[in-house]
Amino acid sequence: MELNKELLVNLTEVNGIAGNETQVRELFKKETESYVDEFVQDGLGGIFGKHTGNEAGPKVLMAAHMDEVGFMVSEITDKGFIKFVTIGGWWSQVVLAQEVVITTRDGKEIEGVTGSKPPHVLTAEARKKPIDMKDIFIDVGGQSKEDIEKMGIRPGDMITPLIKTRRLNDTPFLLGKAWDNRIGVAVAVEVLKHAKEKGHQTVLYSGANVQEEVGLRGAKVAANLVQPDIAIALDTGTAGDTPGMTKAEADSELGKGPQVIVFDASMISHKGLRDFVVNIAEKHDIPFQYTFIPGGGTDAGSIHTAQAGIPSIAITVPVRYLHSTTSVIHEDDFKNTVRLVTAILDELNTETVATIKENV
Repeated sequence: MELNKELLVNLTEVNGIAGNETQVRELFKKETESYVDEFVQDGLGGIFGKHTGNEAGPKVLMAAHMDEVGFMVSEITDKGFIKFVTIGGWWSQVVLAQEVVITTRDGKEIEGVTGSKPPHVLTAEARKKPIDMKDIFIDVGGQSKEDIEKMGIRPGDMITPLIKTRRLNDTPFLLGKAWDNRIGVAVAVEVLKHAKEKGHQTVLYSGANVQEEVGLRGAKVAANLVQPDIAIALDTGTAGDTPGMTKAEADSELGKGPQVIVFDASMISHKGLRDFVVNIAEKHDIPFQYTFIPGGGTDAGSIHTAQAGIPSIAITVPVRYLHSTTSVIHEDDFKNTVRLVTAILDELNTETVATIKENV
């Protein structure tokens, strides 16, 4: 498949933390409106394009998540510095000395930089320890609380990393913020395009949940709304191909294909669905990697326990430097994820879903 660079740039550069995903939702609707029968939105803001290939077919949910890890304004100091809370999991060391953008309630974007005490004034002991997140602040060039308020900044405003998405030095590696999980949203877009062009035997809901990064919250309501027969979470997973990583921590490599999650901290993938996915990958010679992530989870962790239990699995794109301002993917992993997920859709029907459900 041809890489839709514009789609990937637009999805990663748009800003949307948990609880503030409006920009991402509107972009998804714009990118998919010609492929869907209708849009279905849950009460928290999750959005799904519905495309019916067979009205009598099984309901299939393919769900990415819209939100990225970021921050929220919590306090403005008298001297005009901004304190924040983290939205999603961050390690303080990757937050220091980064450019960020604050989005005000009226949509104005204010650029700033994260700061802290310089090393010159720290004790030798303090320099050995990670900085406490509460000791990091944001500087937007104001000199007083009044200066900041005149810019339109208030507590609760969204803060996101500021970086341009780009290819790394004419290689297949792509650098940007928010690959977790805008690359999953891009897969969901491509699935709807494929469904429209090629047809299928299901009632497909493809889109994205909200608030995954703060506890898989949006997936709970989406699963209750759609009530699918089976579900696939489209997300990202940890890459293990950088210095210092061990196979016990992560063994996936960029460029080796999508990750089929067997086990993570939120769920054990449904055996029948996992066998079905693996069989399709092998049938079509699509590279993939079995992956175990004991320290993380995906929206499948919430979906699979909804209703009376929904057969679920996560198919993920490996990412280097997850939950940082500068993450990296391999374009072939994205392409092969799309190949795998669309091949799955092609073979889903009433009979295959019944067989999947029986194989527990």
